[in-house]
Amino acid sequence: MRIVVAMSGGVDSSVTAGLLHEAGHEVIGVTLQLYDHGAATGRKGACCAGQDIHDARAVADRLGIPHYVIDAEARFASAVIADFADSYAAGETPVPCVRCNQTVKFNDLTALARGLGAERLATGHYVRRVDGFDGPELHRAADPARDQSWFLFATTRDQLGFALFPLGDMTDKTAVRREAARLGLAVAAKPDSQDICFVPAGSYADIVARLRPDAAAPGEIVDRAGRAVGRHDGVARYTVGQAKRLGAASEIDGTPQVVVALDAQARRVVVGPRSEGTTRVRLRDVNWLIEPPSSASLRCQVKLRARDVPRPASVCVTRAGAPADAPAGAPAGAPADVNVELDAPALPAPGQACVFYDGDRVLGGGFIRAGVAPEASG
Repeated sequence: MRIVVAMSGGVDSSVTAGLLHEAGHEVIGVTLQLYDHGAATGRKGACCAGQDIHDARAVADRLGIPHYVIDAEARFASAVIADFADSYAAGETPVPCVRCNQTVKFNDLTALARGLGAERLATGHYVRRVDGFDGPELHRAADPARDQSWFLFATTRDQLGFALFPLGDMTDKTAVRREAARLGLAVAAKPDSQDICFVPAGSYADIVARLRPDAAAPGEIVDRAGRAVGRHDGVARYTVGQAKRLGAASEIDGTPQVVVALDAQARRVVVGPRSEGTTRVRLRDVNWLIEPPSSASLRCQVKLRARDVPRPASVCVTRAGAPADAPAGAPAGAPADVNVELDAPALPAPGQACVFYDGDRVLGGGFIRAGVAPEASG
């Protein structure tokens, strides 16, 4: 097959390209330049800029495959970086990797690959695509420590059917590096990317402050009753469940405190005991990789954060929404109200993703709204 491989310059995507080329496929490497090339040159722990573009090109030369660099800075800035800053300013905790996969990578690269006459788009993600009775399914990776299925919940069924994930069955990262060495790829020992790719030195608050200064304005830390118990230096520096940077508010009347809510409009960080969780979670922008349940609630497990432990829950859809294979940005039609009822209380962070699982299979997911869902009916 003719296959476009998204090459970030790291070992995972490089091995993906190498294995597919070795198997006899016509491989075309594509690297997206996502942010300022000059500012990122030589910076360790990044991707999709500077040295990484050079590394991707060197791997393509070693394999003898064509390689193209696509300038996606403007698209990335509007779809990912601006959304990132806006979410923090709204008191949310965004997941830029999900947004990047949802827009720039799978939406835009799928269109590009089809335009090049490719039959598949391959990436170095650690997930498995399983061809099921009703079509392709998204499953967790064989290596639980490397699994990235939570980050790909927004992949549509159409995109999933076009995708390949050659590393999904790899048992550990050591095996991937061995393959890179066997293929003679210079990136075999290259460190993994760390933190958020477009955030210099991991200081995301600086980017938020530059784009949305209001999110970096100081304000009060208050308890549930609204009583001021401390000061903060910007709501963008806090997320629900956080126990750090609370100062004197870290303990009230002998009880340890965590962030339980963010009131961005009033510039308030609300604290309370970690036990002050909720069992009801409201979602927006839900993507289904199965047919959405029409009436009765769906019993499954959900993950509220990337490193969360799957927890039992019921998912209830109260109105039909957009088709699961609708492209990103398509009109939503009749909006869906999707509420999740957790079996046990938790502290969901608005802006994070709530992803639905049936064992290893991803059923869908959505972004967590602020506030509490209404009581489920039926």
